[in-house]
Amino acid sequence: MTSANLMLNTTLSPHPSLFHTLPKRGRLDSKLVLFSTTPLPSLSASLSVSVVTTKEDTATVTVTTEEIFDFEDYMVRKANKVNQALDAAIALRDPEKIHQAMRYSLLAGGKRVRPLLCIAACELVGGTEETAIPSACAVEMIHTMSLIHDDLPCMDNDDLRRGKPTNHKVFGEDVAVLAGDALLAFAFEHIAVSTKGVSPARVVRAIAELAKSIGGEGLVAGQVVDLDSEGLANVGLERLEFIHLHKTAALLEAAVVLGAIMGGGNDKEVEKLRKFARSIGLLFQVVDDILDVTKTSEELGKTAGKDLVADKVTYPKLLGIQESKEFADKLIEDAKAQLAAFDFRKAAPLYALTNYIAHRQN
Repeated sequence: MTSANLMLNTTLSPHPSLFHTLPKRGRLDSKLVLFSTTPLPSLSASLSVSVVTTKEDTATVTVTTEEIFDFEDYMVRKANKVNQALDAAIALRDPEKIHQAMRYSLLAGGKRVRPLLCIAACELVGGTEETAIPSACAVEMIHTMSLIHDDLPCMDNDDLRRGKPTNHKVFGEDVAVLAGDALLAFAFEHIAVSTKGVSPARVVRAIAELAKSIGGEGLVAGQVVDLDSEGLANVGLERLEFIHLHKTAALLEAAVVLGAIMGGGNDKEVEKLRKFARSIGLLFQVVDDILDVTKTSEELGKTAGKDLVADKVTYPKLLGIQESKEFADKLIEDAKAQLAAFDFRKAAPLYALTNYIAHRQN
């Protein structure tokens, strides 16, 4: 047993048949307990933190220092800050109809995983929550745009999102398209106008990263190949990975990279976090594909089984459930390997977010 370990307990316990992704099988909890046999100030960032122990394991450790990271509290606090900032950024103004449509989807709830990743990455490299918030909000605006457009009849044709009727069902297809367009445009304006205390060069670099993640080399590329792949019998793993690296992982990657850039991270730190984000981006999609065939629409808050109905290729369809779980295991280990270069206390939110993504239920 190493001298520094993470322990995850029970509060966010996943369905036992869905994932078994951690080296020593504890159960998932919102509290991350960091144990060390040396005083915390002298802990090295190179110490292994990948070991997840059970309560029985930790009982055998001689503990001289204990630091608890409460992930549930962290997530609630950060999500509340993001929600307040989003509410303030997209106020009701003329023309009221378009702003109602923007707010309807933007403030409809959701896990705020992308903004949390942005903030956590910023704080990891020495930045602050305040510095990250404009970028975190911008990423969520673009994510919301992608959901509005993805739900349209000409795309995935969905009626339910986050437990509510989709935007076009409430406001019509024409206004839904425009609401998505408006959110996309405002996201870049928000970064440029609202970011404080960051050099212009870093702001421009962040804007370029975000733009690339959603254009013809990012989210749009993934969506086009996804649409072209519907009904094809010979879609292989390489094509599926291209779809999800672009359609899903690209924006998660942008969230993390923007946080690292705005927080003052050096090039090596930014690239480590980029690789981390790529792994959890694919992990997010693998989990999504499994949930789509194992959960109900009520549990998911969106239409379950829609990929099967649309004859889309998914990880379970291509690999089967068990091999998809094993792929998820590998992605978790790949993600954690990139975090090993950082101070594990500062990286605790990203470790916890990785496990949260792996074990989420909707």
